Amino acid sequence: MSTPADRGSPRPFSFDEIAAAMLDEEGVVQQWSEAAAELLGRSATEVCGRPVEELLTQAPGKPCWSTLTETGMPAAGRASLRHRCGMTVEVAFRALPMGASSFLILAAPGGCVNDWEQGTALLRAFFAQDQMALSLYDADLTLVRTNITPEMFCGPASQAGSQLAEAMSPEGAEAALRSVLDTGVPLVGREQQLNSPHDPGRQWSVSLSALRVEDTQGHPAGVAEICTDDTAGQRARSDLELLSRASVRIGASLDIQHTTQEILDVLVPVLGDVAWVDLAEAVLEGEEPSKIFGGGELYLRRAAVKSAAGDWPAALIQPGEAIPHYPDMPNLRRWQHGKTIIATGEALSSALGDPRTAALFVPEHGHTLIGAPMWARGLVLGGVSVWRTERPEPFDQHDMDLLAEIVSRAALSVDNARRYNREHRAAITLQQQLLPRATTETTAVQSVGFYRPAGGGAEISGDWFDVLPLPSLRTAVVVGDVIGHGLQASATMGRLRTAVQTLADLELEPGELLTRLDDLVIKLAAESDPARRDTVGAACLYAVYDPVTSRCTLASAGCPPPIVIRPDGTAAPAALDPGPPLGVGGLPFETTTLTLEPDSVLALYSDGLLHHGRRDPDQLAARLAELADRPMAEIGRTLLTDAPDRPTRDDAVLLLARTRPLPPDAMAEWTFPAEAAAVATAREVAAGQLAAWCLEELAFTTELAVSELVTNAVRYASGPIGLRLLRNAAVLVCEVSDSSNTQPRLRHARTTDEGGRGLFLVAQLTSRWGCRYSHHSGKTIWAEQALPVPTPVSR
Repeated sequence: MSTPADRGSPRPFSFDEIAAAMLDEEGVVQQWSEAAAELLGRSATEVCGRPVEELLTQAPGKPCWSTLTETGMPAAGRASLRHRCGMTVEVAFRALPMGASSFLILAAPGGCVNDWEQGTALLRAFFAQDQMALSLYDADLTLVRTNITPEMFCGPASQAGSQLAEAMSPEGAEAALRSVLDTGVPLVGREQQLNSPHDPGRQWSVSLSALRVEDTQGHPAGVAEICTDDTAGQRARSDLELLSRASVRIGASLDIQHTTQEILDVLVPVLGDVAWVDLAEAVLEGEEPSKIFGGGELYLRRAAVKSAAGDWPAALIQPGEAIPHYPDMPNLRRWQHGKTIIATGEALSSALGDPRTAALFVPEHGHTLIGAPMWARGLVLGGVSVWRTERPEPFDQHDMDLLAEIVSRAALSVDNARRYNREHRAAITLQQQLLPRATTETTAVQSVGFYRPAGGGAEISGDWFDVLPLPSLRTAVVVGDVIGHGLQASATMGRLRTAVQTLADLELEPGELLTRLDDLVIKLAAESDPARRDTVGAACLYAVYDPVTSRCTLASAGCPPPIVIRPDGTAAPAALDPGPPLGVGGLPFETTTLTLEPDSVLALYSDGLLHHGRRDPDQLAARLAELADRPMAEIGRTLLTDAPDRPTRDDAVLLLARTRPLPPDAMAEWTFPAEAAAVATAREVAAGQLAAWCLEELAFTTELAVSELVTNAVRYASGPIGLRLLRNAAVLVCEVSDSSNTQPRLRHARTTDEGGRGLFLVAQLTSRWGCRYSHHSGKTIWAEQALPVPTPVSR
């Protein structure tokens, strides 16, 4: 380690540095010390007997020795002396009269004297002040000197001669000072705790600095310790750190339960030992709380709890429980008016009166409470209560202000979460009303639908699925995905779903249906705000399964191809080329027809399912093949729980539809030439088939419908004419096909008209009727009748 001399500083003052000379009254040197000889490089032989003036550097205007002696020798002063080598040596001197005729001159280098004078002044200043505690210890760490008084740290003052362990010193200071003494490395600004010997509950935070003290030879002589009270600064830094943690952690989620728990995670154990959050029951439901003043039923519920000890005490109100009847008291009214309160455990127990009630609100060993209301937008949403049970120091005004600031910020986060929950609940309710039942059974398919919102359930969007029963026992299955999230997307989804249902009733081919839906989306974009037009769009897949032919006809507008799970458990994406998303316009949608084996499963899904599982259609097909032997409900739940570690940014829709071909004995069909005799033949074969099915009750209506429809086909179309009867457990379908593309028209015949009543009679006598055109040419007119309900057999 370098010494002060090594760093260019004057050497420490030493008596060995003092030069001495004896002068007579004429200023002639009589005696000359060894130190003087070393100081000026002149021996006693050279100097003694010669005037001292020869050693002085005579500056202009400077009085000579004779003048000084005539006016009186000064007691002390400064002088410049000549060194033997010619350089000037500045000294400070003292002149001591030694009788009437001689003087003793003591001189020391000016730099050493300056250092000694400045060091003495600095040390005096340190020991005179009362803002910093200065202690000097010797090499054995025995206290030599200190300025610590009882007023500085609630004393008593340390006494000189006491050991460091006995002196009033910060915790852990002894090891730190010994390290400084041994290594010489200074200690700068180390944070330490200082306990009061008179008040064990009181503690200071001090900044400890120390440096090694060396003797004139540069050997360790002790340690100088400086302590400054940094309690206020440390508390301010702790407050800033706590506020920073609160700002980062609280409000990161829009979940009320999670937000309230974050508040307690910040406060415990930094501020207190036991804490809880109570919220108004209305807030938990997403509504605004009522303004309640005074005691009684507060309509609060314990939302979150935290104990520094770990487990929540069983005697206190448990999470989720309602706050019981609370007596009226001044602190409660202050709290209800948005003021932070402070109370002792003893005072609160006394105010509550009943010991059983007090045990619900006052934790064991709880000596001080601060409670801050969650005040936001003029409403008290609830409150945060913090207790100290293990820490001996009570809460003070500073703690109250700190808690009030944290809770005021947290209240806005809780209120934002409340308002979000309200809007989210409304959106979810709207979407649930718009979506069909998850499980649907028709003659053609058995289906199960699944929907997963984006963000792990935090967001709602416009994905949907649908299962639409069509005439002639066919079924349409649909999945769609609207761009965007929120109520706007849900509203658009509802409009598109209604449009699909309406277009499906027209019995359009899937490609034609998507074309008309594309036109609708373009109109919706044109009606929207110009800034949002580019965000209006959707994807849709529409498929129609015919249980008579076991064929599925489908088309896609931007949706990924469906996956077919065969009865043997294998699965693969359908050979479908998706068209552009809805809203692009001007591009056709290709229609594909698949022949499905009985008991096949058709999996329709939105692209959110691919994003959800981070897979492509082939990987999804492989996963479906692994799950093929499970029930469809379990397959869907498993796919939606194959979740990534973080919430997805898109919804996911999955519709699984198991195909059901119509049994051969549930249908019958015939072909007739376009001749008048075909009408009677058609009536006859229809009646015979109804008898075979034991449906004689429907014979009159069916024969009438067959007669009228075949008659129209003979009259207005060319042959051949097809007749088909289909049945399931609920309806009987009668279909008549011809080669004409003329749309049949229902009209009311006048009393003088000979015809024109056929379709009117069919419409009046059947449940519903309609017309659809074939893919190539011609049309089919169909009519449905409800089957009679079997009469229960009495016993």
